[in-house]
Amino acid sequence: MNYNVKHLQIYLIFLCVVTFFSCKQAGKPNVDDIKLDIKVERFDQNLYAGKNKKLAEADLMLRKKYNYFYDDYIHRMVGDRSYSDAEILTTLYKDQAYTDLNQEADSVFRDMKPIEKDLTQTFKYIKYYYPKTRIPRFISFVSGFAVQTPIGDGYMGIGLDMFLGKDSKFYRAIVKSVPLYLSRRFTPDYVVPRITETFAREELFPQKDEDHSLLAKMVENGKILYFMDKVLDDKTPDTLKIGYTAKQLEWCKTFEGNIWAYLIENKLLFETDNQKIQMYVSEAPFTPGLGVKNESAPKLGVWIGWQMVRKYMAENPKVTLQELMKEPDPQKILNGAKYKPKM
Repeated sequence: MNYNVKHLQIYLIFLCVVTFFSCKQAGKPNVDDIKLDIKVERFDQNLYAGKNKKLAEADLMLRKKYNYFYDDYIHRMVGDRSYSDAEILTTLYKDQAYTDLNQEADSVFRDMKPIEKDLTQTFKYIKYYYPKTRIPRFISFVSGFAVQTPIGDGYMGIGLDMFLGKDSKFYRAIVKSVPLYLSRRFTPDYVVPRITETFAREELFPQKDEDHSLLAKMVENGKILYFMDKVLDDKTPDTLKIGYTAKQLEWCKTFEGNIWAYLIENKLLFETDNQKIQMYVSEAPFTPGLGVKNESAPKLGVWIGWQMVRKYMAENPKVTLQELMKEPDPQKILNGAKYKPKM
């Protein structure tokens, strides 16, 4: 039995060499010449190690090494400016909950190399499409569930305590503030997709205040997800990109035509009432008004916008990713997509 398994592995490797294109990123550009090697700096470990130092020594070391991030962490994530660095560090180091959470994060993320490898590849693709992009420092931390992927001056943070795994005992303890439909996505395989999404939304394509209609929000979100299609590893499932369960994604595919018909029949595409718009683009356990027994997927406007953008790019193969992301007219995307899913 062992021989057969090994033989199969050798065969698959051989097949991969013979048909090398099948093992490359399908449809992705070659980015081998882009020099980039992302490393995640372990602020979480450095901070915890400070427990064994004099307080002033730990504070000086952390401030010197992490600069802007350290200031944001101390005075915005876990404390505020009414307390000194020393007071906040003292509180943290005496808090058993901080110790327990830090140890849990350290056990889940003993080896950051897989995440570093995926981040490097993703940001190579980002640099390919947007060569002037400045790659931030990536810094891991634990903040007591304050923030997941913050962006600051020259850095991007990775809140490890918000990627511990959906069954972590900590998430059931905070269910009143973080419902389970959100914390089920707090798993390690969400790290790279969430960083990619945050970087796209905050750094590359910040939201425009003038985009008021539901259609505009649908297309805006659809473009972000399509961008993620282009820069994330091809093996990244759609569920991780949009945050659906496999069942929710299947529901969307099954009822795509019905969802579109519902939006059209209720004249929702050009709805500008923000409260109504949020029903179709915000995080929730389901989308009200669609499906039976609350079985619909959430943020259906986002998912439909994604399919619309995908269809637009399929119908207009000469349009580049950069041109798509710059296109300000959602109506042009709608018309050019010829999007009419069957019921």
